[in-house]
Amino acid sequence: MPAISSPTRATAPPGRRRRLVAYTATAAAVAITLPLTQLAEASVPPPDSGWNQVWADDFNGSSGSLPSSSNWIFDLGHGYPGGPPNWGTGEIARHTNDPANVSLDGSGNLRITPLRDGAGNWTSSRIETHRGDFKPPSGGVLRIEGRIQMPNITGTEALGYWPAFWALGAPYRGNYWNWPGIGEFDIMENVNGINSVWGVLHCGVNPGGPCNETNGLAANRACPGSSCQSAFHTYRFEWDDGNDQLRWYVDGQQYHSVSAGQVGTDTWNQMTSHAGYFIILNVAMGGAFPNGVAGRGTPVPETVPGRPMVVDYVAVWSRGGGGPEEPPPGGGSAYDRTEAEDFQQQGGVITEGAADVGGGSNIGAVANGDWARYDDLDFGSTPARQFVARVASGAAGGVSGLVEVRLDSRSNAPIGSFAVGNTGGWQSWRTVPANISGVTGVHDVYLTFTSGQPADFVNVNWFNFAR
Repeated sequence: MPAISSPTRATAPPGRRRRLVAYTATAAAVAITLPLTQLAEASVPPPDSGWNQVWADDFNGSSGSLPSSSNWIFDLGHGYPGGPPNWGTGEIARHTNDPANVSLDGSGNLRITPLRDGAGNWTSSRIETHRGDFKPPSGGVLRIEGRIQMPNITGTEALGYWPAFWALGAPYRGNYWNWPGIGEFDIMENVNGINSVWGVLHCGVNPGGPCNETNGLAANRACPGSSCQSAFHTYRFEWDDGNDQLRWYVDGQQYHSVSAGQVGTDTWNQMTSHAGYFIILNVAMGGAFPNGVAGRGTPVPETVPGRPMVVDYVAVWSRGGGGPEEPPPGGGSAYDRTEAEDFQQQGGVITEGAADVGGGSNIGAVANGDWARYDDLDFGSTPARQFVARVASGAAGGVSGLVEVRLDSRSNAPIGSFAVGNTGGWQSWRTVPANISGVTGVHDVYLTFTSGQPADFVNVNWFNFAR
C-alpha cells in the first residue's frame, strides 16, 4: 500500500477517508450478481423502550426533489472555503446540489449518485445536518442510526467508490484545521465495492497520537446475511457518556468499541466536551482510502458511474441521563440580556461554545433563511427604540447578511436590522446596535437571517433591547 504524505499544516483535515486498513481475503471484492435495490421501510422505527427521538429524516418527498434544506446543508465544490482542498482526502469528485447527484426517489429514499461526464470529470454529493449539537445527555447514551444500501456495484467497476455515513465535531465548522482533536465518528464507510463496513474513531493529534492517525482506531466486518451492496443494512453508533464508551453496530450486532481509557482523559474530553456533532452523508470518488486498499489510483477507466448510495432514514435517539433537554422557559424583560442559545424554537442554527467574555454558548452556522424564536419578552409600556446584539463572523470575502428582528411571526416585516460581514473570525466578537420601530407590550421575538449568498455569515452570542 502506498504511503500517505504528511500534511503541510499543523493539523490535518478529517481523515475518515485517509487510512489504509487491512481487510481479510474473504472481504475482497469479487464479481457477483446483485438483486435490485430494496424498498424503503414505511417510516423511521419507533424508539426502543427508554429511548427518546432527538431528530430524524425519513426522506419522504416527490421523486427528483432535493432533501430538506431545513435539515441539511449542501457541501459544494471540492472543499470548505478556507479549508483543505479535495476535502483533505484526495477525492476527486466535485460535489453538487444537482438532483442528478442528490435527490429523493419518491419511495422514501435519498439517493447520492456519482456521475462522470464525457470528459471524465466526476460529480457527486455531500450533505451535512444543520444541527451540530448531537451529544448524549449527561450520564446517558446517544444513538445515531441510518438504514442504508451501499452503491450496488463490485469488482473493478467499483474501484474508487467511497460511500460514508459519519459525524464530525461541531468546532470544525468555521475552522477546518482543528481535526482530529475535535473528534470524528465514522459510523459506516466502505470502499471499492467490498462487502465490508468500517467503523472508525479519529481523535487526538495527527500524525500518530492515541488514535493512530491518520488511520484512526478502526474495525471492519462483512455485512450480516446479504452483502452490503445488495441490500439495506442498519448502521448504528452509540456514545455512552455514563460509561465513557463508543460502540459501533451493523444490523444490531456490535463489532467495535473504544473507551476513554484507550485514548486518555485529555483526548477524550477534547472530543466530547464541546457543543456536539453534525452528521454527514456522502459518496466520494477516489482518494487515499480507496487508493490504498486498491493499491493504485482510483477511479479507473473501468469504474462504472451512476450507482447510488441509497438512504432510507437517518435518526438520532437518546436514553438515560437527564432525559431529553427541554427548551428553556420564555419570558422576562426585553431589556435584560437574552442568551442566543436560549431559544424556544429554531431553524438551521447550531449551539456551540463561545470564546467571548463570560464564556457560555452561541448560536452558529447561521445562513440565509435560518431563524430562532424567543417567547414572551416584555417591552413594557415605554417603547423600545434600539436592538443590540453580540455577533462574530468568519465569512469569506464578499459574504455578508442581515440580522433582523421580527415580532410574533416570521412572516411579519422586520422592525429593524443590521448588516454584518467578516469581523475577523467566527469567535471575534463585536457588539452592534440597530434602530427599531417603537415596541411595547409582550411579544415573541424572532431573529431571522437574510443573505444573498448560501454560505454561513454570522454567529450570535446574546442580544437585548434598549429605549
